[in-house]
Amino acid sequence: MRILLFTGKGGVGKSTIAAGTATLSAASGQRTLVLSTDAAHSLADAFGAPAGAEPTEVAPGLFVQQVDAQLRFEQSWAEIQSYLLRVLDVAGVDPVAAEELAVIPGAEEVLALLELRAQALSGEWDVIIVDCAPTAETLRLLALPEALGWYMERIFPVERKIVKALGPMLSKAAKMPMPEDSVFGAIERLHAELDEVHGLLTGQDASVRIVLTPESVVLAEARRSYTMLSLFGYRVDGVVVNRIFPTEDADEWRARWVAAQTVILGQVSESFAGLPQWRSVYRTGEPVGVDALGELAREVYGDADPLEVPEGTGPFRITRSSDGAVVHLALPYVTRDEVGLARHGDELVVSVASYRRLLTLPPGLGRHQITGARVVGGELQVRFKEGAS
Repeated sequence: MRILLFTGKGGVGKSTIAAGTATLSAASGQRTLVLSTDAAHSLADAFGAPAGAEPTEVAPGLFVQQVDAQLRFEQSWAEIQSYLLRVLDVAGVDPVAAEELAVIPGAEEVLALLELRAQALSGEWDVIIVDCAPTAETLRLLALPEALGWYMERIFPVERKIVKALGPMLSKAAKMPMPEDSVFGAIERLHAELDEVHGLLTGQDASVRIVLTPESVVLAEARRSYTMLSLFGYRVDGVVVNRIFPTEDADEWRARWVAAQTVILGQVSESFAGLPQWRSVYRTGEPVGVDALGELAREVYGDADPLEVPEGTGPFRITRSSDGAVVHLALPYVTRDEVGLARHGDELVVSVASYRRLLTLPPGLGRHQITGARVVGGELQVRFKEGAS
């Protein structure tokens, strides 16, 4: 099953491109679901058709779904919500306000990931296309499974033991209800399911496509997205440059835009060299509906297969030799001075800007020591040698 995520800065038209790609997929005979994790939920507007919390067919073989965070939270995490409501009641929060507060920040995006997992495991679909939230939210979301994994392995068991042993005493001292074991169980299920999502999205048949417009600020964010997606192990399979002004018959005002965009388009070509790049000309009207979206997508992709699976092993790999191994992690545009690197036991901690990834090293590297690290051609290379001091 092919999974394709679309992301980009808000307002670049990623929902339209995602919807158009899904339309082509369904037209080729693939049973296709396009799922929105964006709180703005623009897919229904793009298709000009109603869409809700369950998959809705908008064309033969083409289904749209927009996750209802409140509904999914009540269905999947009733234990957690019940505990939060009790805490808020003790704190004196109005019951109506408490119902709103009990949907945790970011719940919509998290539950959309869980819905993606459920749909992927259902066996109903040949292709799932995800219209992601704007870039920053998407990066935080995609970093969540590994971050939660670290918490679950290192901190969570200790907290659970403490609450089980000292719960009544703590509850009396804090005058707040302590979470029951069912709440911990719900958190464990959340972790296990998010871990499955991470496996799906970093697998061979999944990739991310970046949508941008030819503007310097948007390009800068797209470059950062490429770096951070690679940092967390997600494969970027191409970029779509949207809303390019046509060059013919340009008046003076538009000619200036054309000139400015031409410069940025050259920078896009250089920035994403080696990746497929598709372009979409600014249209005279907004593409709404299956027919208009399909026409747009055919113009964007031309003869290329919009669902082609990228080759290679992804951003992370390990090469081995007789005296050790090298861990390779793609970090486009990054210099050695911008990378923070540390080791804690079997974990390699890699930091770039405000993002940090904890890479769990394979068991075979546990007895190896780091002998050096460098950044070459947009790739971090960390050398390990057995028995080195």
